[in-house]
Amino acid sequence: MTTTFITGANKGIGYETARQLIKLGHHVLLGARDPERGETAAAELGARFVEIDVSSQESVEAAAADVLTQEGSIDVLINNAGIPGPRVTSMLEVTAEHAERVMQTNFLGTLRTTRAFLPLLEKSQAPRIVNVSSSMGSFTRSVDPSTIEHANPLPFYQPSKAAINMLTLKYAEAYPRFRINIADPGPTDTDINNHMGTQSVAEGSEAIVHLATLTSEGPTGIFLSREGVVPW
Repeated sequence: MTTTFITGANKGIGYETARQLIKLGHHVLLGARDPERGETAAAELGARFVEIDVSSQESVEAAAADVLTQEGSIDVLINNAGIPGPRVTSMLEVTAEHAERVMQTNFLGTLRTTRAFLPLLEKSQAPRIVNVSSSMGSFTRSVDPSTIEHANPLPFYQPSKAAINMLTLKYAEAYPRFRINIADPGPTDTDINNHMGTQSVAEGSEAIVHLATLTSEGPTGIFLSREGVVPW
């Protein structure tokens, strides 16, 4: 049985990804920072809850130790947890304090979780990492005036996702036995965009589930949405 750990999985895309993977036969470890919500979501889905706050090194290390004790290894890590940060109307409103909070969760959270779970993944015959990013982190789209990525600037969220994209490439190069990829859910109807997305959570989870179920011969170091490869 494939064992999959998902961060930020008590609601939205993370929850739906967990549901779909459980349906495919995965043993899902549902990671969330809120114990009450996490336990409730895990009970609904038939997953095992593991408390994790990706912005805390201590919490991430405790989660990895818990999984080592209970499961011993994992096959798939899905770094899904993330926050949007505040919207601003002018770059004069951008502060280091706001940026630090978003980077601490989105980018550093992905880094510290990956690092902590690498020893568990290395025990797998087909280790996979899926980093949930966004086309908002695409430089190609962000400089194109015709795109939503250009028209709807998120000066904290977008840099954090661009950083995740580069981090993913570096890990893919360093661990050629792994399949390490980036999933772009697309404009999905979730809390993170105040439910302004046009896609369902099922549609937003498609690329994540696809990358989480790759074989050892599958691609690595790609940026994928349900519509195909996303330009860097």
